[in-house]
Amino acid sequence: MGASPQPAPLEAIMDQLINPAQKRPWQIESSRLWNRRVAQLKTVAELYAHTLLRISLGLVFLWFGLLKFTPVSPVAKLVADTVPFVPARVLVPTLAALEVVIGIALLLGRWTTAVVAVMIAHLSGTFLVLVVQPTVAFQNGNPLELTMTGEFVVKNVVLITAALVLLTRVRATADPND
Repeated sequence: MGASPQPAPLEAIMDQLINPAQKRPWQIESSRLWNRRVAQLKTVAELYAHTLLRISLGLVFLWFGLLKFTPVSPVAKLVADTVPFVPARVLVPTLAALEVVIGIALLLGRWTTAVVAVMIAHLSGTFLVLVVQPTVAFQNGNPLELTMTGEFVVKNVVLITAALVLLTRVRATADPND
């Protein structure tokens, strides 16, 4: 009479796999460790994400702006062809200077509200390519089939959104540097 029969080892394993009654100690510790790491990452992100976003945008604008001053700019012709009523010798260096100023201001973290407004206006202007040069932006005239140039332009939606995120950190003060 005595003890109830023990389930066969395979049955016990299958039962645990199908109906785990409780987590094993290593699962609990692993879950706790994961939660701690996620909390640490959130803390770091809350402290530094806006600054890193501002600096990375500043570097990109500075880099792209400086590149437009050189004869090897991959977008100078695209820009000139998109706005044909402005001479390329004026338009491209003007946009280059604007991008360099935006980049430097973002890197310095100064005049954020004004810089973001100019940045959004500039990025919005890039969508002219989709209207003025649809054959360059779309394959077979289909707006769902972007060319590499089309992808290059449409990704600016992300940069505009990043600029809007920067505004969330601007202090609600009368500081003229914001």
